[in-house]
Amino acid sequence: MPLRRRQFTALALGAPLLATAPVVVRAAGAATPAWPAQPLTVVVPFAPGGSVDVAARLVMPRLAERLGQPVVIENTVGASGTIATQRVIRARPDGYTLLFGVASPVIIAPLVSPSRFRYDGLRELLPVAPVASSVFALVARPGLAAGSADDLLQLARQHPGRLTFGTDGIGTSLHLTGELIQQLAGIELVHVPYKSGPQVLTELAGGQIDLAVLPVALVQPFVLEGKVRGLGVTSRQRVATLPQTPSLSETPALQALDVEAWQGLLVPAHTDARIVERLARETTAVLAEADMGRKLAEAGFKPLRMTQPQFAAYLEQEKTVLESTIRKARIRMD
Repeated sequence: MPLRRRQFTALALGAPLLATAPVVVRAAGAATPAWPAQPLTVVVPFAPGGSVDVAARLVMPRLAERLGQPVVIENTVGASGTIATQRVIRARPDGYTLLFGVASPVIIAPLVSPSRFRYDGLRELLPVAPVASSVFALVARPGLAAGSADDLLQLARQHPGRLTFGTDGIGTSLHLTGELIQQLAGIELVHVPYKSGPQVLTELAGGQIDLAVLPVALVQPFVLEGKVRGLGVTSRQRVATLPQTPSLSETPALQALDVEAWQGLLVPAHTDARIVERLARETTAVLAEADMGRKLAEAGFKPLRMTQPQFAAYLEQEKTVLESTIRKARIRMD
């Protein structure tokens, strides 16, 4: 399989917009009240103000309007998102507790630390709908003697194991992207894990580390203000909000690189199929709105539209690629 990923990635065609008829859930032959009959809780696995939280707070109010019930966002922070993920896994499968998930806690954590995280995110959670994709950026401290990605690769080859790169933790999507860059380019960098992306960015701007792999949505103000240097984005196309920052794939050694990060809704396994269908349908309708597309773009995201089966297949394919990257990088936390 080629190393072309949109977190680790291909965008699919959006689902058609359907009518918003209420769903009636029936169990054991008995009718229950129409769903949704009460507020929904969307669990965000990271702190307020981060890129995942920003996307959730853009989209969820419109989803609430379409469902006719409030959608309460709860930030459940800790253990790289795994606490929130396991909370939703254990929740009742009634359609009222959703995860605003990303790859790190849903797919990656059980792969890099199976004895610690004893769950299977693609078996114990049911993918509903993707929401957005975000691009990562490779950024450098201002004083680093590398004005481009090609300069960086030359510098790294001259000084193997000397340059440091920061991410938001071991085994996260950002970490794996950094490992993938090293594998493709044949260079050796030293990974420095932090607890959060904003902490990495602060340390990079202060010169404590040489490089970082971070979401474009997080770094773009610092790049535009000259506080850090953008060496390249991980998508094959340049990002409209950072037009002067090239794609890393424009560098010959990294031409196979194409990485974007998905964010999407998941529910506990065994949630009624009609609830899942309604959630997927309404989420797709929200993402099709021109105003929503504009707001997401301004924040550094792209709407990511797939049918529910397409999203499930996409995540299975991503898991296969991630397993390969983890194995080659020998990432293990047990």
